[in-house]
Amino acid sequence: MYLILSIFLASILGLILLISGPWVGGILAFGIIAGCMFRGLYLLNDIHRRLLNDLPRADKAKEVYENYLKEKRGTIKDKEMDSHHQKRPE
Repeated sequence: MYLILSIFLASILGLILLISGPWVGGILAFGIIAGCMFRGLYLLNDIHRRLLNDLPRADKAKEVYENYLKEKRGTIKDKEMDSHHQKRPE
């Protein structure tokens, strides 16, 4: 039902834009397109804000622990690389 109503209203709007002349029709068409774009941008921003509120918050302690483990693994790998590259006495 809404689809038929939308098609009918769009047809009437198109007829009005054609009858009104190029300047008035162009200004009205630009206003309609710009309004739809701004409304879409507003809705995307609203969806983004709502999704951010639903995401779980990062645990600071867990983040610090993971960074510690990464650093620890990095130092172990560096020590292993250094021991392989050291010259052996002949």
